[in-house]
Amino acid sequence: MIRIVADDKIPFLKGALEGVATVDYIPGAEISNSDLLKADGLITRTRTRCDRKLLEGTGVRFITSATIGHDHIDTAYCQSAGIGWTNAPGCNSASVRQYIISTLLYLVNLRDLDPRALTLGVIGVGNVGSKVAAAAKALGMNVLLNDPPRKRVEGGNDFVEISEILERARIITIHVPLQKGGADNTFRMVNREFLQGMGSETILINTSRGEVVEELALLEGIREGRLSDVVLDVFENEPGINRQLLDYVTLATPHIAGYSLDGKANGTTMAVRAMSRFFNLGMDQWEPGSIPKPVEADLFGDASRTTPRELLWEIYRQSYDVTLDDGRLREDPGAFERLRGDYPFRREPQAYSVRLFQGYREITEILENLGFSVLADHCA
Repeated sequence: MIRIVADDKIPFLKGALEGVATVDYIPGAEISNSDLLKADGLITRTRTRCDRKLLEGTGVRFITSATIGHDHIDTAYCQSAGIGWTNAPGCNSASVRQYIISTLLYLVNLRDLDPRALTLGVIGVGNVGSKVAAAAKALGMNVLLNDPPRKRVEGGNDFVEISEILERARIITIHVPLQKGGADNTFRMVNREFLQGMGSETILINTSRGEVVEELALLEGIREGRLSDVVLDVFENEPGINRQLLDYVTLATPHIAGYSLDGKANGTTMAVRAMSRFFNLGMDQWEPGSIPKPVEADLFGDASRTTPRELLWEIYRQSYDVTLDDGRLREDPGAFERLRGDYPFRREPQAYSVRLFQGYREITEILENLGFSVLADHCA
């Protein structure tokens, strides 16, 4: 029977592989070389740096990460050492979309903006960025897309240069992988030059990787009034975050944009199936048991008492309110890791039904496009 070491915070994993493997659960940041000496496989999240220091001399033959990113895996070393690896691309893309929608609806109400008059620039149009773009269009926004690797492959007129996004977009949201160097470098992509190209009222959102943003330049840009709002779910030196920057941003959260139960279940499913395929464990179709349902799965909105913009936020925040995550981090910035590990229950829109009183037809269509089931009712 093979031996697997797994991050103990990966949800739905405990009990999944025990019938075909011996599994040791260890906090991700504490997994050490000695823990892996007799291990055949490793299941990780981003807090385990999988490099020579961790892996050399161990029995590990395969690593699977239950996360969308893989910059915590030294892929060059793994290749040289004959260690296979995989991540879970797209597993939490709908969860990040949910985070971005909640953020957008909060901001347009906070700043009294009409979504139909706004241009959103999406930098990085992969699994996450494409879903965000579609959601923004559902809200009535004009959307600009930037993705150099896709443009090289696909050609066409679907993509624009970053300079055009900086010039035209009121809101910019970043969904790129962390790439250090090369033609598609994203390390500190948001730097002084980037920020100086923006309009004075730009809103910047980063849910990709903290190192994509040069934080000192960002802080300088905020102080100079180059940005009206900044939303950060990721930070350069997390879990230790820049407290000064925290005071200046509009919303700050502890790297939880992709932390819906649905996204976590997807990541664990992909990790277990990958491990099964590599070691021929016979669990290629495994999936978690039923995901817990929301305590209050029926949401309510009364269109007769508010504007469409306010109504959308009123309804959406009943399923996920990004300001609550912001409040928890500000209350205790030093608890970054604990807030991630003990993240509260969160389901995506498909788990909810909306009863809409005297609802505008366009609101019903928007909510359905965002994933909700809508039950229209013309009397409150």
